[in-house]
Amino acid sequence: MKNRIKVLRAEHNMTQEALADLIGVTRNTIISIEKDRYCPSMKIGFRIARLFGVGIEDVFAYEEDKDGPSGDDE
Repeated sequence: MKNRIKVLRAEHNMTQEALADLIGVTRNTIISIEKDRYCPSMKIGFRIARLFGVGIEDVFAYEEDKDGPSGDDE
């Protein structure tokens, strides 16, 4: 899942540490999310979107694998 967290943080002059503190996670979690190594829970996703005053679809975008859906989400 791709995201725009790094861009949104830059627009709001916010550090990874500040974002982590505001939404109740660690800085390492923010790093992993930004690098697409970790897909956050819906709860964290909505916290991020609400904090930046945007819809969740403005933060995250789902991209299917090149081979199509894997069926893992069912």
